[in-house]
Amino acid sequence: MNFEAVKSIYLFEMARTRRTLLQSVVSPVISTSLYFIVFGAAIGSRIEQVEGVSYGAFITPGLIMLTLLGQCVSNGSFGIYFPKFTGTIYEVLSAPVAMSEILLGYVGAAATKGLMIGVIILLTATVFVDLRIEHPAMMVLFFLLTAITFSLFGFMIGIWATNFEQLNLIPMLVVPPLTFLGGSFYSINMLPPFWQAVSHFNPVLYLVSGFRWSFFGIADVNPLVSLGMISVFLAICLGTLGWMFKTGYRLRN
Repeated sequence: MNFEAVKSIYLFEMARTRRTLLQSVVSPVISTSLYFIVFGAAIGSRIEQVEGVSYGAFITPGLIMLTLLGQCVSNGSFGIYFPKFTGTIYEVLSAPVAMSEILLGYVGAAATKGLMIGVIILLTATVFVDLRIEHPAMMVLFFLLTAITFSLFGFMIGIWATNFEQLNLIPMLVVPPLTFLGGSFYSINMLPPFWQAVSHFNPVLYLVSGFRWSFFGIADVNPLVSLGMISVFLAICLGTLGWMFKTGYRLRN
């Protein structure tokens, strides 16, 4: 393992966060604060509690997951796409660096940035609502697995994309709707039976449900099933990236 190469890629990507501090950190915090103000005032006044938890606290895991998914996918995709766009990717590919080391550097940086923003959002939430974390170890596990998995997913998008429109297609048009419809702001038990069944086809439901369980001990889906679904998606992403690296899909041609 060439740790020096991994470190160089990782630090280069992390430096980009410092250069775009306003966009990377301040913007998500402001957006989340507005969610708490708008949803807490408009909906929280009408829905005081959901399954014994105040509405403001209930939506907190969903808001964290909404931000985490968006940040990880965006950072993961842009990290590899921009070198492709500028042509500097060929310098990386021609260097004595294994694809696994390239992946570790880029995805590690994307996951780290996502986790940093997630922690900041969690701290921001404590300003607005009273939170409790009943299963801290599981919360950290869900946090890490989600950040790594969706950073890998974003890396796949960055390799697949051939222009900026494709690069933003999934992060902007697919991930947010899935997150909003994945129980971020409500329990699927509030839905009619048919729509409850449909919701189980939404992969984000398992992420939000498992993460919420780690806070309050309530979940729409068994937390072990949620953990299993994240692990399956992680394996799919690793398998797909393995194929991309082996064939050089949109990297070497």
